[in-house]
Amino acid sequence: MAEAQTSEDRKKDTREKIALGGLIVKAGLRYESRALLLGLLIEGRSRLNGNEVERARLMGIGTEAFGRDT
Repeated sequence: MAEAQTSEDRKKDTREKIALGGLIVKAGLRYESRALLLGLLIEGRSRLNGNEVERARLMGIGTEAFGRDT
């Protein structure tokens, strides 16, 4: 039973990573280096730390980008 759960956990983790990679592509960053992408994410995390105004601003940008999919 533990093997089945582990397998399901791995599948879920894989699907999540694929979805996150899709966000990189959607943002137009497919061909950027991994170091740059990681730097952007780390910088973004530090900007969000307790800054609800910045969080809301970035959320709006992302929501608008997702809205263009429909």
